[in-house]
Amino acid sequence: MDERIQRKVEKLEQQCQKEAKEFAKKVQELQKSNQVAFQHFQELDEHISYVATKVCHLGDQLEGVNTPRQRAVEAQKLMKYFNEFLDGELKSDVFTNSEKIKEAADIIQKLHLIAQELPFDRFSEVKSKIASKYHDLECQLIQEFTSAQRRGEISRMREVAAVLLHFKGYSHCVDVYIKQCQEGAFLRNDVFEDAAILCQRVNKQVGEIFSNPETVLAKLIQNIFEVKLQSYVKDQLEEHRKSDAEQYLKNLYDLYTRTTNLSSKLMEFNLGTDKQTFLSKLIKAIFISYLENYIEVEIGYLKSRSAMILQRYYDSKNHQKRSIGTGGIQIHKRTEAKLSIQDLKERLRQRTNLPLGPSIDTHGETFLSQEVVVNLLQETKQAFERCHRLSDPSDLPKNAFRIFSMLVEFLCTEHIDYALETGLAGIPSSDSKNANLYFLDVVHQANTIFHLFDKQFNDHLMPLISSSPKLSECLQKKKDIIEQMEVKLDMGIDRTLNCMIGQMKHILAAEQKKTDFKPEDENNVLIQYTNACVKVCGYVRKQVEKIRNSMDGKNVDTVLMEFGVRFHRLIYEHLQQYSYSCMGGMLAICDVAEYRKCAKDFKIALVLQLFDTLHALCNLLVVAPDNLKQVCSGEQLANLDKNILHSFVQLRVDYRSARLARHFS
Repeated sequence: MDERIQRKVEKLEQQCQKEAKEFAKKVQELQKSNQVAFQHFQELDEHISYVATKVCHLGDQLEGVNTPRQRAVEAQKLMKYFNEFLDGELKSDVFTNSEKIKEAADIIQKLHLIAQELPFDRFSEVKSKIASKYHDLECQLIQEFTSAQRRGEISRMREVAAVLLHFKGYSHCVDVYIKQCQEGAFLRNDVFEDAAILCQRVNKQVGEIFSNPETVLAKLIQNIFEVKLQSYVKDQLEEHRKSDAEQYLKNLYDLYTRTTNLSSKLMEFNLGTDKQTFLSKLIKAIFISYLENYIEVEIGYLKSRSAMILQRYYDSKNHQKRSIGTGGIQIHKRTEAKLSIQDLKERLRQRTNLPLGPSIDTHGETFLSQEVVVNLLQETKQAFERCHRLSDPSDLPKNAFRIFSMLVEFLCTEHIDYALETGLAGIPSSDSKNANLYFLDVVHQANTIFHLFDKQFNDHLMPLISSSPKLSECLQKKKDIIEQMEVKLDMGIDRTLNCMIGQMKHILAAEQKKTDFKPEDENNVLIQYTNACVKVCGYVRKQVEKIRNSMDGKNVDTVLMEFGVRFHRLIYEHLQQYSYSCMGGMLAICDVAEYRKCAKDFKIALVLQLFDTLHALCNLLVVAPDNLKQVCSGEQLANLDKNILHSFVQLRVDYRSARLARHFS
């Protein structure tokens, strides 16, 4: 089987080799025939090129002959038509058949150009006839264009416009198109929306009719701005320009905004190379007379409006503003050359605690109103928005600064500062009894208002001046205002704390009796702490709560620390006024323990430490004579001056006993 298969394989290999030789032979024959065909194609291509060259040359020769011939024929026709005008009788079908107006227009346009070159003295009559026919055809074409536009035949409009393109009246054709486009386009109250819709519609159409669509669209937009918009703006603004500044400014802002928004929409269209400048000039032409003195109107309105808001508030309080001179901001400029004695007393009383006469009784009124502040800030916010929109970029920082100055004058000076000055004048002297200490309410409200002022400064003023030299000027002005107000707030808080301490003194003087700390019956004392202590602690807790509600941030701790230190000094000096028996000393310790518990409400480490030390000092009033030295060297008293320790030991009724003096020395 192997031999048989091997023979079969050899036979197939021989057959395969034979077929491969035959196939290779056939491929060689095909390659030869292909080379022959390629050679024939090459010869044919050369022959075609040769013929084409001859044809082109012949075409050029024919064109060279035909062009002068066509020109001669054209000249002959023009001469024929010119002769008709010369004879005064138009017989040609092209002039008598209305269907051939396009051909007639082409001829008359050429004749009109030729007539321009002819001498007037010999050809005046024919020139006149040609000009007349030129004008008639021009009018007919424009009329045909108008009719086609009314029928909505875009293709006919395109044909007529193409013919008119070479006529002088082409611009009139564009004017007619623009005029008819606007018929029925402004029927609603919103002229700006109507204008946008009209331009959108015309933009889609104008490219199908005119060869220069961007010029036609630009002319339409110019017509809308100069006629429709300018008239509309004038009607809206002139009505209120002299009678109602508020409405005038609102209308000006609204109209200018809507006009610029319309301009932004029109920027999408092709209006030529510099459409931004083109639209800006159109807007400027409409509003230039109103924008030139805009800021003066704005400042005048803002001033009168702010003054009215403040006056309305003070009238509602039935309050006549006092003329109070300040250390920093002058609220009212005095016309008098000299101050009255009362004014001098008032100024001295504000800056000292000297009782130079009665203080102003404001009946607890702070003369600060959040509603007034919101109204002033709202008016100023709107003014900033208008200023941003209506001011020239070069004048924007300067105009924004003027508006900010108005806000400072009326909000900070006329309202906040006036309230601070009135509040300072309303603080009673430190020896007044049951006085209404409402200045902390003034502090709280002034703080809230100034946060609103600061927010508007950052949100609305800063973006307008951030990249100009006015930024530093505004920041400095704001800093000066804050510093001037802080001085008055510090002064008022200091005097209010003095009044608090003064009222606590009255409580102690009225409620604390000498027998509290030296009872007649040492063995029958039932109370845990004195009535004076209870009332003082109750009063202090109310004031601490009031301070927390009136301040914010670190100011709370600062004021509470000052109040706590003065509270400690008052109790310390108060305890120094009495002498103490053994049971009286225990009562003093109980009182101080209650004061210390009250001091914990301050949540100030220094205040609590002071009362801890005072509590330790009070132990010297009751400790056994033999233990005095040990107590004095204890942790809380070791660092105190020996005179302080001695002053407390001297308060004991048994101090003069030889035994106690010996032990302490």
